[in-house]
Amino acid sequence: MTNHDAQDLALRQWRATAADPSTVLIDGFHALKHTLRFGGEVRQIVTTDRSALDQLSRSLAPDVAQVVHRAATEVPAAVLRELVARPHPTGVAALAVRPAPEQALARLSALPRRAPVVVLDNPRNLGNVGAVVRLAAGFGATGVVTTGDLDPWHPTVVRAGAGLHFATDVARLPADRLPPGPLYVLDPEGESIHRTRLPDQALLVFGSERHGVSEELRSRADALLAIPMRPLVSSFNLATSVGMGLFHWQAHTAGH
Repeated sequence: MTNHDAQDLALRQWRATAADPSTVLIDGFHALKHTLRFGGEVRQIVTTDRSALDQLSRSLAPDVAQVVHRAATEVPAAVLRELVARPHPTGVAALAVRPAPEQALARLSALPRRAPVVVLDNPRNLGNVGAVVRLAAGFGATGVVTTGDLDPWHPTVVRAGAGLHFATDVARLPADRLPPGPLYVLDPEGESIHRTRLPDQALLVFGSERHGVSEELRSRADALLAIPMRPLVSSFNLATSVGMGLFHWQAHTAGH
């Protein structure tokens, strides 16, 4: 098969696979690395420079380098721009299978837990949600649940999360169907988080960037907790708040 034939086949396969609603775009090498490392099923990989991708894989992710090498197809930069609206600087993209939502929900709902679930109540910023997924994966949280209409598996979220959706469980649920566990709502009017030890079973609830936590969840809270902040400063970034909340949990948990 000629290079042109291989590229044409890759283009047709990509378009057919991308149309499947169970497919998720993996944008950039680091997202691909984490997808493979944490057991994601990758259907196709394309790159604008196969040799550069091989070198990057051997240098940064030797554990998945052989898989990447075997699966990658080199395509011109113009073709990658046809497939991906905003190609990653590493010049690589992939299509992977989105985990079954019912399996993620079963794991999020299982008790007892070894770590909290992060709940983002009606978030609006795709990049912030991706950053939260990355934090949750790094801290070993059970998962991330969002309420509202934002899709936490949107390609921009997956890109911002560096593919670490596959290292934790990520789902969207109505506010009245959250996993079981006590609700610890982060709220400026709450008691200082420093006075509270967060249990592993907790749901740590963070509000939207502009409006905070909804009254529905606030009224159901087992506790309202505040992260101390300098007067006259309006708020912390959402991902920063989540990071501080998870660090507080980790710092006061046996075994850490």
